[in-house]
Amino acid sequence: MRKQTLKVAATAVVASAVSFAAVGNVQAASNNMSKPGNGKTIKIGWTAWSDAKFVAHVVKTVIDNRTTDKVDLKMSAIGVQYKAVADGDLDGMIMSWLPDTHRSYLKKVGNQLVDLGELYGGAKLGWVVPDYIPKSKLNSISDLHKKMVQNKLGGTIQGIDPGAGLMQLSKKTMKAYNLKSQYRLKAASGAAMTAALKRAENNKSWIVVTGWTPHWMFGKWNLRFLKDPKGTLGSAQHIDVQVRQGFKKDYPRIAQILSRMHFNLDNLQAAMYNARKTSEQKAVNKYIHNHQAHVNSWFYTNKKEAASSSS
Repeated sequence: MRKQTLKVAATAVVASAVSFAAVGNVQAASNNMSKPGNGKTIKIGWTAWSDAKFVAHVVKTVIDNRTTDKVDLKMSAIGVQYKAVADGDLDGMIMSWLPDTHRSYLKKVGNQLVDLGELYGGAKLGWVVPDYIPKSKLNSISDLHKKMVQNKLGGTIQGIDPGAGLMQLSKKTMKAYNLKSQYRLKAASGAAMTAALKRAENNKSWIVVTGWTPHWMFGKWNLRFLKDPKGTLGSAQHIDVQVRQGFKKDYPRIAQILSRMHFNLDNLQAAMYNARKTSEQKAVNKYIHNHQAHVNSWFYTNKKEAASSSS
């Protein structure tokens, strides 16, 4: 009788465990069903620029956490990304600087891409100097012809990666202002550019770097753009998301989310500086937490849709 009782009890425990596991599986399935997506991996290109890094990790974090899809970030040079998206080797890229900076890339492959819209506007490219350099001595690109200025700068303009649109525009600027015989445009990485700027700031020495906003360096140091009377470095830029042809059909909900995604320039720049002080992921998490209503607007068109998704 005791053996029979124990057997019944054991059977009940097993049945209860199976039942509990089944409920858990149903609940997990239900949670996944409430999330948009196809349960696939999306390959997104980005470049080692401070704004690109932060935005890329915001994109990855919100899609990974709030959809059934996952983002695989692929870092490469900007020109490589345009070709990879056009060829379908990447699903998309998040740093398409328009209308001037990446014009040459769009001329080559623009008809093979689909623009999902603007991530942020009001971005600026130019040549940047520390604010401790007197404006009376150096306030315009034209002032670079002064012999004293050339000596102070060692005949060098500190650049970034050679494939960047800013470097292509900087080469045109060197030619337009007749600076090629006096200066060398030094190609490097974005990190090498900021490292050179940091050394100059520490020593209060003179330097000109190829720079842009948004960038964390404007939160750390007092900097200014040199005036560009010839306009060779372009006007205010907007940064768009580009995806491969067929992406909207394959990932309609993700395409919708990316097309709604937008950043305030000041908030973005502050978050990027926070990333420098803490870590990229901590800053991303803080940004998402501090801007919950705004981030929600990327996923839901109205309160009714948001309520329906959470119920």
